[in-house]
Amino acid sequence: MKLIIQIPCFNEEDSLPNTLSVLPKQIDGIDVIETMIIDDGSTDRTVDVASWNGVNHIVRLNRHQGLASAFKMGLNEAVKLGADIIVNTDADNQYCADDIQLLVKPILENKADIVIGARPIKDIKSFSPLKKFLQTLGSAVMRFVSSADVQDAPSGFRAFNREAATLLNVFDKYTYTMETIIQAKPKGLEIVSVSIRTNPDIRKSRLVKNMFDYVKNSIFTMLRIFIIYRPFRFFILIAMLAILIGVGIGTRFLYCYCTGSGAGHIQSLILSAIFIISGVQIALIAVLADLLAINRKLIEDVQVRVKKLENKIVD
Repeated sequence: MKLIIQIPCFNEEDSLPNTLSVLPKQIDGIDVIETMIIDDGSTDRTVDVASWNGVNHIVRLNRHQGLASAFKMGLNEAVKLGADIIVNTDADNQYCADDIQLLVKPILENKADIVIGARPIKDIKSFSPLKKFLQTLGSAVMRFVSSADVQDAPSGFRAFNREAATLLNVFDKYTYTMETIIQAKPKGLEIVSVSIRTNPDIRKSRLVKNMFDYVKNSIFTMLRIFIIYRPFRFFILIAMLAILIGVGIGTRFLYCYCTGSGAGHIQSLILSAIFIISGVQIALIAVLADLLAINRKLIEDVQVRVKKLENKIVD
């Protein structure tokens, strides 16, 4: 059983040595542990520091492409290198490395394909009350959208088995955390959350510039991912809402008409017709979007087969 611990990096020469030094060298049930960094176009000595500290594999992106791209590149390379389990962690050592054994345990026991480390959000001193609330709310929304029992959706401390790493796709450039959760259920992947510990922050998050950007990006990301992976549900909900509003307005017009005052409410009839017609049109869009989603799934199946064939050739 081979475990590869991957660390996406962007200008992490200062924090990387400490992060690498505390990684586990031995875990029950794991025969081989290797480390890999994905250099996301760093302009400092991140790659040199990784090499000096004995990192087994160094993957370099030719320019800065963002955390999501580095994460996906890491998964692909880890699978090619023969990893049975891939653990993703951050270069700033915010997650307790000793808890990696907790992440891999459900996979070793065949209880999960993806394991997400759930941070003690309420106890993290560096998080403001607003951020704690938004993190908790975001996780609740993701549980509703994905139908998965996820306690800490934004957590990047995760473990994937080989099958999950092969099946998952990442299109969003902002973050991979939510997109991989939403994909899991339709692809037959089981997600489990385990409680993990965190270390004190050594610097501010580079992904979150300010609270407004965090909220804005999170909302847009969730909407975009929901439309991509749940298009029928998204559009049919809007269609039903439009039709219900139209029926409600139409009912009001009928009431006024039956009571003899309908002549003055003709605009209600027009507005009702607009909402109902719009709802029907959006419902048709829902059907078309569902057909496109089916086509995307077929293409993804082909992509997975090609990946597995490539990995066999590499092996």
